[in-house]
Amino acid sequence: MADLDLWPRLVLAILATWRVTHLLVREDGPGTLFARARSALDDGLGAGLLDCFYCTSLWVAAPLAIWVASRPLDVAITWLALSGAACLCERIGQRDVVVQPLPEPIPGEDDGMLRTPEPEPGDRDGVAATGR
Repeated sequence: MADLDLWPRLVLAILATWRVTHLLVREDGPGTLFARARSALDDGLGAGLLDCFYCTSLWVAAPLAIWVASRPLDVAITWLALSGAACLCERIGQRDVVVQPLPEPIPGEDDGMLRTPEPEPGDRDGVAATGR
């Protein structure tokens, strides 16, 4: 395959891999066709088959890799590249994950643990002396 023919095929295969995978995993489709297919698969042998974008992109990319490349090693590498590129396209469209630090606990405040504190020396029967 000529290099000039490779790049358009590769770009088209990347976009097609992303589009078909997104359609199968994230969209309901016309007449909720894909939503019903996902529900039917969840009840049978294909449970979870269309739940993961990354996993589904591997299966969608396989036939497209054969369309892009001709030699067996090139097909295998193109298969993984198409899936990876579709995953990158999917991540580009998602919101950023923001990790915020937890607030510092206020000294002396109950920290919400279920375990009771160890009794201090001088406590009677595990009950702290209050001075009353």
